[in-house]
Amino acid sequence: MTRLTCTTLRTGLLATALLGTAGATLAQDPGTSPWSGDLELGYVATSGNTKTQTIQSKADVRREVDLWRYTINFDSLNTSEDGDRSAERYFLSNKLDYKYSDRAYLFGYASYTDDRFSGFDYQAVAAAGWGYRILAQDTMTWDAEIGPGYRKNKVEKGADASDDSEAILRGYTQFKWKLSPTATFSQELQVETGSDNTISKSVTALRANIIGALAMKLAYTVKYTQDVPHGHKHADTETSVTLVYSF
Repeated sequence: MTRLTCTTLRTGLLATALLGTAGATLAQDPGTSPWSGDLELGYVATSGNTKTQTIQSKADVRREVDLWRYTINFDSLNTSEDGDRSAERYFLSNKLDYKYSDRAYLFGYASYTDDRFSGFDYQAVAAAGWGYRILAQDTMTWDAEIGPGYRKNKVEKGADASDDSEAILRGYTQFKWKLSPTATFSQELQVETGSDNTISKSVTALRANIIGALAMKLAYTVKYTQDVPHGHKHADTETSVTLVYSF
């Protein structure tokens, strides 16, 4: 593991810990704070004939004041087997919404992905558009967004090394269903399509409260990239079990 990788991982875990501390402070008086969010951490380690270690951390932080809603998302995944790293991914996104009616809103979105086993050095996206809450019930919500954007990909060094930029159309939808007072099902789907490449991502999750602000979350993620660098697969799948703290 390189020194840069160690530093990046420690920084991500430290940021998550600091957000957790802030979240605990805000949770003391939620009625006066515009901030809310979820912090997730998953860790699996095995020993014996095979030594593996997987660390997954996520942070979803939201601030909502009057007609404005701001959301920041951080996601990291690190896996090693017998001392060799087999997965390393960092994702960061920011989104700002302006709610001009009870259900409709305008949004601006930006994201950055550093997946060191995908064949891409990085992927960056910026988009803006219109969103609408299709379903608004006590136990169910359904949001959909669409808008134009711009994507920049940098392929790793080698025969396929290149810098590619293109205009895209970004579509996103999220469905949430509160199955009971302690269990929630959610489904997210995002598609970013351009003339050269289409990238889609689906996240299916079931969350169950354990006690107080703590919950357990089971999620299944599929990311499909239509055009990938030589020697890489189109689809990445991930099944995760994480502990969630909400504030």
